[in-house]
Amino acid sequence: MPGYWASTGFSMPQLRPIVARTPEELAGALGLSSSAGKEWRVQHVLLKRLKEIARERKLTHAEIAKRAGTSRTRVTAILNDDLQHVSSDLLIRILASLGYRVRVSVVRSDTAA
Repeated sequence: MPGYWASTGFSMPQLRPIVARTPEELAGALGLSSSAGKEWRVQHVLLKRLKEIARERKLTHAEIAKRAGTSRTRVTAILNDDLQHVSSDLLIRILASLGYRVRVSVVRSDTAA
């Protein structure tokens, strides 16, 4: 009811969208550390591969959950991009339960001190 809010003198502040092109930019926009952004990037890579594997092998969420020793609802949330309260370790364990190994590469960053 626009008339009601206008009559009370209440006005919504104008919101300006923020565009973040990388997980690190998103972390910065949210006031979080760049390391949080880097962790999001790792999780995104793991999640993307998990989705590909599930699709290629036609695995149900229940099958993945049983193999990984976690709940179907948790697997469903993860595969629907809900990574809140999900560690990289859990994603690695799920991939391992499906017969995959995760390789990690450590390289010096250009921004390292």
